[in-house]
Formats: sequence, C-alpha cells, structure tokens
Amino acid sequence: MKSPKRQKEEVVNYCGFPLNQFRRTDGFWFVAVEKAFGYEAAIALNEEVWAIMGRLMTKEIKSRFSLEQKKGLEAWVEVLRLFPWAAISDYLVEYIKKSNEVFVSVANCPSQVGRLKHGLGEYDCKEMHRLQFEGMIRELGEDIRMECLFAPPDPHPPDLFCRWRFTVAD
Repeated sequence: MKSPKRQKEEVVNYCGFPLNQFRRTDGFWFVAVEKAFGYEAAIALNEEVWAIMGRLMTKEIKSRFSLEQKKGLEAWVEVLRLFPWAAISDYLVEYIKKSNEVFVSVANCPSQVGRLKHGLGEYDCKEMHRLQFEGMIRELGEDIRMECLFAPPDPHPPDLFCRWRFTVAD
C-alpha cells in the first residue's frame, strides 16, 4: 500500500505526462500541416483551433473550479493559472493590483524553442494568441482589454518570446 504522500507524488508526476503529450501533439500537428499544406495554411488552422480551444478550456476551468464568484482581472489571473498551456509554457503572470493590470510573459515557449532547435525558425504566433486570449476573455464574460507588447514575428529580447498586457476596460 502506498502512502498518501507517495500517491500524491504519483498524481502530480502523472499530470505532467498528459500535458507534455498535449504539447507534443500540438507541435507535431503544426509541423505536419506545414509540410503538407504550407506555412500559411498551418498558421491559419492553428489560429482557428486555438481560438476555439481558448474558449472551451476557459468554460471548463470556470465550471470545474467554481470561478463564478471572481470577477475582472482577479478572475482572469485565476483562469490563466489553471490554463494548461500556461503550465506547459511557464507563463509568468504578474497581477499589479495598484495599477489594475496583468502582464503575461513567456520566456520558455516550447513551440518556439522546438522549432529553433530543429532549424525551422520562429513561427508567427501573435495572432493565434490574440484569438486564444480573446476567446478566453469572452468566455469569462469580463470586459478586459488586451495589448500585445511583443510576440513573434515581432522583434523580442533573447530571453523573452512574448509579453501581453491586460487591463479592465473603462
């Protein structure tokens, strides 16, 4: 019989497994579409899929984790904290209550790192993430404004792939 501590360790370890498979599936799917139909088709399909997935995942996060009582940027931060891709990509989420804004930065984007590792170059993910975040915010039902400070194909610092700013609309 395993101790409760050991069982918890195994559950935590297992949670990383499907997340890693999810990341790999996303990456191999994109590369396969790119090879079969071209870069522009892969970008367009990726944008379509992630616009839907952002909305669907947010809907499930809201229902599974009872977020109805949270509103505004507080709700947005909680959704981001539970969003699977945030764990995969190590989103750095900074909630600055004093100025009522949230920053999301990604220093280690597995998709971009993988492409660079295999000599494929960065891909244009800015619009895909804009659509993903837009769908998430719409599903959350909050009046949150989004601003992309930079994301590929934009120039960016070597230690950061993208940075986004979210505020509550006036």
